[in-house]
Amino acid sequence: MYNIKESFYSLQGEGAHAGRPAIFCRFTGCNLWSGKEKHRLSASCQFCDTDFNGVDGQNGGRFQTADALAEHIAAQWPTNQGNKYVVFTGGEPALQLDEALITSMKNRGFTIAIETNGTLELPNGIDWVCVSPKTTEPLVVNSGNELKFVYPQINLHPKDYEDLEFEHFYLQPMDLSAVPQSNVIVSDTQSSTLKYCLENPLWRLSLQTHKMLNID
Repeated sequence: MYNIKESFYSLQGEGAHAGRPAIFCRFTGCNLWSGKEKHRLSASCQFCDTDFNGVDGQNGGRFQTADALAEHIAAQWPTNQGNKYVVFTGGEPALQLDEALITSMKNRGFTIAIETNGTLELPNGIDWVCVSPKTTEPLVVNSGNELKFVYPQINLHPKDYEDLEFEHFYLQPMDLSAVPQSNVIVSDTQSSTLKYCLENPLWRLSLQTHKMLNID
C-alpha cells in the first residue's frame, strides 16, 4: 500500500527545473522526523516546513497497487498534453517509492524526479535525483543530478558535499518559519546564502519561488 499525503499539479518552484509544470506526489512519513511538533527538537531534521502526516491533503489517500496510484497521478495531468513530469517528495519518498510505481508511471509517459534526503537507497529508473542533506549521518545517495543544500545549518556545511558527483549544486535559504529559535544561526538567511554563493561560485542560488508567487 502507498500512503499519500497530497498530490497536485503545479509549477516546480526551485532548483534546476524551476518553472516546469509538474505533478507533485507527497508521500506520508519521514525517517528524520515524526512530523509531530513535540518531537521536532529531538529530530535529526528540525527545520522541515512541510506537513507530511496522514492522507488528508489535496488528492491524498491510500492506494493498494502501483497502477492505482499511477492512474490517480496521471489523471491530474492536462488532457492530451505531453512533457509529463512527476516529482515524488515527502517527507521522505524513498520510504515508499519502488520500481513497481516507477514502471507504472513510465508506462503512462512520465519523466520521474525525486526529492530525497539521501539517507536511503533509491530504486532503479528515476530520471532526476535531487538530494537535500539534512543529517550528519553519511549519505547513501552520493551522486545524482542536483544537490540542494538548505543554508545555513548548525551541524552541516556546504563544503562537506563539494566533492560528490552531482551535476548542479544549489544553496537554498532556510525558511525560518518552522525553525526553533534556539537553532536560528542568522536572522537573514537570504543575504547569508547570497553572500556564500558569491564567495563560492560552485554553488548557485535556489529560491522557493512557489512561496513568493503564493502557489502550491
